[in-house]
Amino acid sequence: MITIPQVVEKIVNTQPFLAEALVEGLINVSSLARKIQNQVEDTVKKPVKIGAIIMALNRLAPNLEVKINPGLKDVITNVGDIIVRSNLMDFTFKNSNTLIEKHMELLRSIGPKQEFFYTMVQGVFESNLVVSGSLQQKVEEAFNGEELVAKNEKLSSVTLKLPANNSQQLGFYYYILKNIAWAGINIEEVVSTTNEFTLVVHDSDIDKTFSVLKNMGNN
Repeated sequence: MITIPQVVEKIVNTQPFLAEALVEGLINVSSLARKIQNQVEDTVKKPVKIGAIIMALNRLAPNLEVKINPGLKDVITNVGDIIVRSNLMDFTFKNSNTLIEKHMELLRSIGPKQEFFYTMVQGVFESNLVVSGSLQQKVEEAFNGEELVAKNEKLSSVTLKLPANNSQQLGFYYYILKNIAWAGINIEEVVSTTNEFTLVVHDSDIDKTFSVLKNMGNN
């Protein structure tokens, strides 16, 4: 027969961000108890008092700290080089039948040996292009005739080289973005590959962004 503490633990463990907030004391335990009361009662098949759920949550929090921190902390502290690039521009084009062809034309015009920042992501309806500002004229020439949705200037990027096991660590990207958000930094674009994670921000936020990412493992 499942107990109330077991049910409460199961509910919290299926919501890792809730677990983190509970550990850090960011959640009103009484409000959380009322929110999950019906779920607890449905599982144990009987009425459950709020006080019993509060007690289970308070007893659970110290144990959650042991479970949450070590794995994520280990991945965060093993983040590799941090690469900063400045003088970037962000173009967003509406997808079309000719957009990829224009993209290939632009790459051919740049050449393989040039030291430029260049990344393109194709979405369902739009494609995003973040490039070095020095390529502005080439981009505008290559994509002439395409529908430009948005263009942003005065941007910089911070790229993290990630440990190989980052994809197995639940909450890894959440942890990064949470720290960025708490620092009051607005993210212009996010570019991610298997072992790299790039944040594009306004020039005015680049120093703060670098500092936040560099010191994540010390939190």
